[in-house]
Amino acid sequence: MANEHKSGFVNIVGNPNVGKSTLMNDLVGERISIITSKAQTTRHRITGIVNTPEYQIVFSDTPGVLKPKYKLQESMLNFSEGALTDADVLLYVTDVVEDPTKNADFLERVAKEKVPVLLVINKIDLLKDNGELDAIVARWKELLPNAEVFPTSALEHFNVANLMARIVELLPVAEPYFGKDALTDKPARFFVTEIIREKILLNYDKEVPYSAEVAVEKFEEKEKSIHIMAVIYVERDSQKGILIGHGGSRLKKVGIEARKDIEKFFDKSVYLELFVKVEADWRNRENKLRSFGYVE
Repeated sequence: MANEHKSGFVNIVGNPNVGKSTLMNDLVGERISIITSKAQTTRHRITGIVNTPEYQIVFSDTPGVLKPKYKLQESMLNFSEGALTDADVLLYVTDVVEDPTKNADFLERVAKEKVPVLLVINKIDLLKDNGELDAIVARWKELLPNAEVFPTSALEHFNVANLMARIVELLPVAEPYFGKDALTDKPARFFVTEIIREKILLNYDKEVPYSAEVAVEKFEEKEKSIHIMAVIYVERDSQKGILIGHGGSRLKKVGIEARKDIEKFFDKSVYLELFVKVEADWRNRENKLRSFGYVE
């Protein structure tokens, strides 16, 4: 029957920095995954839901695949590997500059997948001519022979509509998994922590952004305003000093930038208070990773 409702889980995997989050935000049409030019921006599995009367697509953006150096990264890899097991359609995202042999073992698992795999070759706006693209496609076809290839530029919205149309074609017939007004399965305060974390990634360098985690302690929503109190955890006193800055100047800048984006996200005025605390070596501590939502 032509009018049967379709629903499915579409999981986005790939190495860090190939544009997975930009692509997901383009497909979902909402700014759900934080996007910065730094690798490893996405730490959780983030879900964005697209609803029309005919279908529901549950997109999952996952952390970039990498060899874990500490417990936090082990959790991140678990999110990426988990995405292989429960997808109806798998989007493997790469770009025109990436070495296809990077993380070969993960790629081998993708090649063995029974579900449809769509290989998205992103950032083709960087190429000089079509000959270059043909060579890249041929190389990938050897590694993922069963995948359908979609050269795209998520940044310039090139070929994303065709990709979306193909995803809809591949969806199984099913009832919706979430309410038809749902945009994500994450609670509101999750997006507050992500927005604050994005500002930390943009305003600091070296180890500080990767040692920082944000927890929302208070989220009081009224009809026209929200009062938020958030704590930024770092691993060392020196990082706390850098984060706060001279006379609190750097933390204030993060707060102002985050507040603007949070107001845009919720369409309400926001009063945001930020505090910084030291939580030594939290990236290797199971109980801390659990409290921050990295360990199930």
